[in-house]
Amino acid sequence: MTKIVFMGTPDFAVPILEGLINNYDVVGVVSQPDKMVGRKQILTETPIKKVALSHGIKVLQPEKIKVDYQEVIDLEPDIIITCAYGQIIPKVLLDYPKYKCVNVHASLLPKLRGGAPIHKAIIEGYEKTGITIMYMDEAMDSGDIIATSETIIEDSDNLESLHDRLSIMGRDLLLETLPSILNNTNNRTKQNINEVTYAYNIKREEEHIDFSKTSRNVFNLIRGLDPIPGGYVLLDNEVMKVYKSFITDKNCSNKTPGEVINITKEGLEVATSDKVIVITEIKPFGKKKMLVKYYINGIKKEEIIGKILK
Repeated sequence: MTKIVFMGTPDFAVPILEGLINNYDVVGVVSQPDKMVGRKQILTETPIKKVALSHGIKVLQPEKIKVDYQEVIDLEPDIIITCAYGQIIPKVLLDYPKYKCVNVHASLLPKLRGGAPIHKAIIEGYEKTGITIMYMDEAMDSGDIIATSETIIEDSDNLESLHDRLSIMGRDLLLETLPSILNNTNNRTKQNINEVTYAYNIKREEEHIDFSKTSRNVFNLIRGLDPIPGGYVLLDNEVMKVYKSFITDKNCSNKTPGEVINITKEGLEVATSDKVIVITEIKPFGKKKMLVKYYINGIKKEEIIGKILK
């Protein structure tokens, strides 16, 4: 039986690992080291580690896989499958398995190479994205494409919904494609370097909402960061997270970008560079996430209208 080693870390990779466990012989799992999480800094196992241990599968968690790779080789995998592992795989591992190393990536490569392809697909206004099954090489997400599956990005999508949909798509496409990889009958297409774009991990400054941009840009940023980490603005010099919004047909060319124009039962009407956007869900500083209609219950409209969200 084909021996598989799976390498992954976050929730996104869980359905993919579970699909492999249910259909193949997964002899080992490699995941990032456990981390301290939350205000109380509790040492927490990665989602992938939890799944592997629940099935009695050996888990390896090297600090640096480029150095501590021998235990993976000792498992004698016929193929290594990775998904959102979080470290660069050394050449010695890429070259070891009979069927090489295969990656499940959450974009239509060569678009959106990198660690935040789902966030960036929404933030940058892509009309569609998808899953790519690819052979791995030493550069980031640059290997030959084996198979792809695509999905339309709807205005109703946020990071969470698209993440969950792509995770299931990744599982299904891998299970559909894997037999051809193991039989050496699969397709193999080189990426077009002229079409490459990148989706590097989100930086703190990218989470700031800039209302001087168009309403569509603002809307995409907010939903591309919802629910984690959440976009933010400054209100009275305090951070306010913003999670949900919608665009109206109201023009606001005579208003200052970021100005709170009105408060309705739906939310805060805020000016952008072109149209009014309505913010409907927030997390004020020091408080829990809430709908704006509950936030405004305890304040007077005149205390907010006219203020600038910076």
